[in-house]
Amino acid sequence: MKTILYVVAALLAVSCSSTKIGQTTTLGTKSESSAIKKEEPGFTNAERVGEIMNYLASNDLKGRDSGSEGIEMAAKYIENHFKSYGVKPYFESYRDTLSNFKDASYNIVGVVEGNDPALKDEYILIGAHYDHIGIVQMENGDAIANGANDNASGTTTVMELARYFGAQKTNKRSLIFALFSAEEKGLLGSKHLAKKLKEEELNLYAMLNFEMTGVPLQGKDYFVYITGYDMSNLAEVSNKYAQENLVGFLPTAKEYNLFQRSDNYPFHQEFGVPSHTFCTFDFTNFQHYHKVGDEADLMDFGHMATLVKKTIPVLEGIANAPTQEIQKK
Repeated sequence: MKTILYVVAALLAVSCSSTKIGQTTTLGTKSESSAIKKEEPGFTNAERVGEIMNYLASNDLKGRDSGSEGIEMAAKYIENHFKSYGVKPYFESYRDTLSNFKDASYNIVGVVEGNDPALKDEYILIGAHYDHIGIVQMENGDAIANGANDNASGTTTVMELARYFGAQKTNKRSLIFALFSAEEKGLLGSKHLAKKLKEEELNLYAMLNFEMTGVPLQGKDYFVYITGYDMSNLAEVSNKYAQENLVGFLPTAKEYNLFQRSDNYPFHQEFGVPSHTFCTFDFTNFQHYHKVGDEADLMDFGHMATLVKKTIPVLEGIANAPTQEIQKK
């Protein structure tokens, strides 16, 4: 997540231990198949989520700083997976070159076209940033800020959602899957793409972003919160399709104005459509924000797989409703 208010950093600094817990290892990219059986129970699982996470947050990628060799490795990994999932490039290729950052950096953008002749011209953008802060000050012999929770977790969530819809193609509206670069530099990747799509007059219905989803909330009666909770009825619509109290309100998110701190915000600015971030980090359940301790072995892969499984019917419901149910307040 883009560096939050200084008061948040101070809060975290007081409560955090920066001791590195353990090392992660890189898992090789396995061949993927888009021929996924629709009856597959649960669709995803902790093992599959862990494979993606252990690669994206491995030391080999050196913290995925924008413009670095490490984030180039991540970009190729995501591209190869999108291709195997049956997710087509939105532009001529999957790569959307940033025009507002000095080093060569790319958003990775794919699309699953809607299957309804009329509704397919309406788009829902599902996004997350895949960059992090790279090499930082040495702590206990480690200088790689691996960025597992921030934001390999959101990236993995979006990749698994893309895998589902790329295989099943159950969506009437078209779905854009975007992984942003340079979020940590000031939301530059999402700012670039939002402006570009606005200039192309994209008919954008909603932007749904995923940020820091690697650990579960504690002591809450909901599974995930959204930023900008009171700016639309997204929570109500989501809970209807989830058939449970899936999405809730986190007062801290409003207090720290997190609505403006992630990649949903540029789409709110450019398009004025419902644009929110789904998150399960609440400043108390993870102690390694922007530190070298943000490692894959601290993530709850089962929780992440559950989030994907709970989100699929929500996205299907939103994508297939005859009218645009999500409305700004």
